[in-house]
Amino acid sequence: MNSRIIFVWILLVLLTITVGVISSFSLSYAAVAILGLSALKFIGVAFYFMELKKAHIFWKAAILIYVFLFSIITLIYLN
Repeated sequence: MNSRIIFVWILLVLLTITVGVISSFSLSYAAVAILGLSALKFIGVAFYFMELKKAHIFWKAAILIYVFLFSIITLIYLN
């Protein structure tokens, strides 16, 4: 197995644990932090485990625009 994929997998596990820890605190910025970390996890899964980094630039841009718009709309809805 590629060492970069193992590194990304470990990073995804650490991000998941971090999201769990952040959600247990009652912080004013917890929703923003959780949404940001979830976006990073989404990008990590899409680019490294769904082989999107080898895809056409249209699909890369579509995924990044989707994550950006989803995050912005969710933040607007939460405030």
